[in-house]
Amino acid sequence: MTEYVLETRGLTKEFKGFTAVKNLNFQVRRGSIHALIGPNGAGKTTVFNLLTKFLVPTSGQILYHGEDITHVASAAIARRGVVRSFQISAVFPHLTVLENVRVALQRHTATTFQFWRSESILDRLNDRAMELLEEVGLSAFAQVTAAELSYGRKRALEIATTLALEPDTLLLDEPMAGMGHEDIGRIANLIRRVAKGRTVVMVEHNLSVVADLSDRITVLMRGEILAEGPYSEVSANPDVREAYMGTGHA
Repeated sequence: MTEYVLETRGLTKEFKGFTAVKNLNFQVRRGSIHALIGPNGAGKTTVFNLLTKFLVPTSGQILYHGEDITHVASAAIARRGVVRSFQISAVFPHLTVLENVRVALQRHTATTFQFWRSESILDRLNDRAMELLEEVGLSAFAQVTAAELSYGRKRALEIATTLALEPDTLLLDEPMAGMGHEDIGRIANLIRRVAKGRTVVMVEHNLSVVADLSDRITVLMRGEILAEGPYSEVSANPDVREAYMGTGHA
């Protein structure tokens, strides 16, 4: 079994003459929390889009558990266990918290996304849905409409729905975006909990969160790797300080 869950080899993405990602050799170790950071326009979201097949690479390879998935469709990638969240919370606002998770759970049953199924059939999923809500700290909000949740709790609900897909590898795109201090602490603790037994890759601008959660950090600059390593090493790198912070000091 390979040491790396996700790996890219010479990954490149060009857009009409502009190279967003250039010859990227990137490895994510099994069971780690790996942060992808860098200034705006560094190519972080493009890398996520390539890994989850929302974009097709111009050249290079993507490997998952050592198997080449470069030409595998995005839906098939998700079925293999690579599940992604987005910067904007994606929940059904007019369904309850429980119903949101239950919809995600239907992927594993013959009732997949058939909203017209009877309540008695869908109720069979309630026990697992409640387990997931307990895992993300939302069991007390099960019957609350998603639109009524605070922003931070909506992100927690989104994580619950991704966990319903039984991911092996979870890609989080700016999970702390737009959050207040209290919500940041809650979601950081949640990510730490759900990472047990899984691999997490996250794009995140909040460096205190990156420092607290990450086992390893990759710094991108203009689509290329500028530095890699633990936070203590990366944060002391003068090239990272200059490129990421725009200054010669941290």
